[in-house]
Amino acid sequence: MKHLFTYNWMIRDEWFDLLADIPKKELTLSRTGGPGTILETLFHIVKVEHNWIRDLKERPISSTTYADMDDKLDRIRELSDRFHEEVREFVMGWDGSSEERILHLTGGNGNEIRCTHGEALRHIIVHEVHHIGQLSIWAREIGIPPVSSNLIHRGIMLA
Repeated sequence: MKHLFTYNWMIRDEWFDLLADIPKKELTLSRTGGPGTILETLFHIVKVEHNWIRDLKERPISSTTYADMDDKLDRIRELSDRFHEEVREFVMGWDGSSEERILHLTGGNGNEIRCTHGEALRHIIVHEVHHIGQLSIWAREIGIPPVSSNLIHRGIMLA
């Protein structure tokens, strides 16, 4: 599972690099699916990952909103880097002892959430993969090749 988090983080950084030279107009254009725009989707990926980790740690989630990012890719990347320290520490420290521990909370939409810690971690992984797929489609729509989603040849499990 740790390898899949590492994979997601690598892919996310590659997306930040790829999108750095794309005009802001394209990054903020409302699109079909996902949270709406490329920037909102990146923010959503970063924020949701951090929120789940904070929930698993029984700590309050960040009050940071997309509006705080001022529609700027570099601000979202800075937030990602800042949140990453805490997320990485939690993920790399995961030993499976809390795998079956129950997490019970109320989601932002008011719905009750009840799952195991292991389920929550796996949800974080697939949530990002899902949204990266959306980014790949949108990249093609604006004429740029998407970041390769290939897990092989990244050396993640060889290190």
